[in-house]
Amino acid sequence: MGTASTGTTQARSLPPLMRLTDAAAERVRALYARPGAKRYLRIGVRTKGCSGLSYEMSYVDEPGPTDEVVTDHGLTILVDRRASLFLIGTVMDYQTNALSSGFTFVNPNEKGRCGCGESFHV
Repeated sequence: MGTASTGTTQARSLPPLMRLTDAAAERVRALYARPGAKRYLRIGVRTKGCSGLSYEMSYVDEPGPTDEVVTDHGLTILVDRRASLFLIGTVMDYQTNALSSGFTFVNPNEKGRCGCGESFHV
């Protein structure tokens, strides 16, 4: 005879949609604190470049109907729902060097980048 099933399954834990490093959180906090600043940073992806996709960032006052809300380091950022499958597990960092500064993304879903680093593919 077979074993009876209880009908319960244990959900497996998914990685966070997105996380911020300490440096990224510090920079986002500073951007949010500027006079006249928009309330939220929205992260998305769009078709661009030779590899197919690029990260897109914008500032908005309110979450849109397709935004996922991510809270990390006490900060709220938004992720466009259309981008969420491309961004699961991504870590956003802020880096400064002698010639430039800006946000960078470490995305475990990336399969490759173009030579200039402007676009990626999954």
